[in-house]
Amino acid sequence: MRRWLALLCLIALPCQADETIVAGLSQANVSITTDFVGSEILIYGAVKRETPAPEGALEVIVTVEGPPAEMTVRRKDWVWGIWINDAEVVVDRAPIFYAIATTGRLEEILSETEDLRHKISIPRAIRAVGTTDEAEGSDLFVEALIRLRAARGSYLDSQGSVRLTEGTLFRTDIALPSNLTEGDYRVRIFLTREGRVVDMLERGIRVRKAGLEQFFTRMAHEQPLLYGLLALLIAGLAGWAASAAFRFIRI
Repeated sequence: MRRWLALLCLIALPCQADETIVAGLSQANVSITTDFVGSEILIYGAVKRETPAPEGALEVIVTVEGPPAEMTVRRKDWVWGIWINDAEVVVDRAPIFYAIATTGRLEEILSETEDLRHKISIPRAIRAVGTTDEAEGSDLFVEALIRLRAARGSYLDSQGSVRLTEGTLFRTDIALPSNLTEGDYRVRIFLTREGRVVDMLERGIRVRKAGLEQFFTRMAHEQPLLYGLLALLIAGLAGWAASAAFRFIRI
C-alpha cells in the first residue's frame, strides 16, 4: 500500500522542465603579443528543453574569471603630518580579471543564497581572510579593491548586456583589456528562474604570451642571468644609438 501511495504522489507532482545550456565561445585561445591591444570574446548558446518551459522569466548570467592571486589591501591615514599604512586586509583569492554580464539587474534575477553558493557577483568572487586589529571589517577594503581594478578595466560589470531571444537563444560580448595577464580563464553560464539557479555550464579560455613576449618571459624565468645580460646590452645599445642620433642632429 505504501508503494502505491508513493507512486500516486509522484504522479501528482507537476512536471518540471529539464533545461540545460548548450553554448560556445568565439575563441578559446587568446595570444598576447607585443602589439596586443585587447580582445573580445563572443559567448553564445541556447537553452535545451525536454519538456515545456515552466512559468517564470528565464534569465542568463555569464561570468569570465581570471586566475586568482593573493594580495594585501592597505589603508593609509594622515598621522602626524604624514601618510602611513595603519590597517590592512589579506585577500587570498582575488581574480586578476572578472567580468559579469546578465539579462537584467543582478539583485532581481539572483537570490543572495544562490550568489553565496556559486560566488557569482564580484564581491562574492573575492575572499578576504584577515584584517588587522585597526581595520573596521573587510567590506570597505574589498570595495576599494573592486573600485581600483574596475578603473583599470580588470573588473567589468555589464548588467543587462546579455541578449535573450524568445527565452531560448542568448549571446553577449566580453571585452578583454590590453593589460590581460596570461593564465587559464574560466567562463561560467548560469540559467536562473525566480532567483534560483536551474543549470550551469563551464568553459575555459587559455591566455598565453606569443612571439617576443613569450620568448622574453620564458628567458626571464628559465635563464635569468642571460636575460639580465641581454637587458643590459639592449639598454647600452639604445643609449649609444640615442647619443649618435643627437650628434648627427647637431652636425
